[in-house]
Amino acid sequence: MKKITSFTIDHLKLLPGVYVSRKDPVGNEIITTFDLRMTSPNDEPVMNTAEIHAIEHLAATFLRNHETFGSKIIYFGPMGCRTGFYLLLAGDYESKDIVPLLIELFRFIGDFEGEIPGASARDCGNYLDMNLPMAKYLAKKYLNEVLISITDKQLHYPE
Repeated sequence: MKKITSFTIDHLKLLPGVYVSRKDPVGNEIITTFDLRMTSPNDEPVMNTAEIHAIEHLAATFLRNHETFGSKIIYFGPMGCRTGFYLLLAGDYESKDIVPLLIELFRFIGDFEGEIPGASARDCGNYLDMNLPMAKYLAKKYLNEVLISITDKQLHYPE
C-alpha cells in the first residue's frame, strides 16, 4: 500500500511551523490543508487531550466567525499524534498567506477569558475534558516562539 503524503515528511527534521500539507481539487475549487505544527515531533512532549480540546473549540469558533476567512473554513482539528492541528481552507493558499490569520487566532486563544464555547453536556460529547489555562499557555508559546518571527524553514517542509 502506498504511503500517504503526510507519512513521507521527515518528522526528525520537522520544526514547529505552518506548512502546506496538501492541495486537493474539489469541483472548481482547491482545498488547501495546512499543518499547524505546535510542538517538535518526537522531541518535545505532545499536547494532552484537554488542552487540544479547548484549543479546538476556541479555534473553530474564532475561525468560522472570522470576517475574511469565515466562509472559507472547511475544518480545524487536531492531529492524531497530538503535535498540532490541521486547518483546511477553500482556496489555493501558501503558508505565508495565513500567518496573519494565525497570529489573530492564537492571540485570541492566548487572551481568552470566560466559558469555552460549546463546553457543555448539551453541546459536546466530552465537555469535561478541557484545560483552558494550558490551552492559553500553548497558544502564547506558539504565537511568541513560532508565528511572530516565523522563518522560511518553518513555512516549508524539510527536504
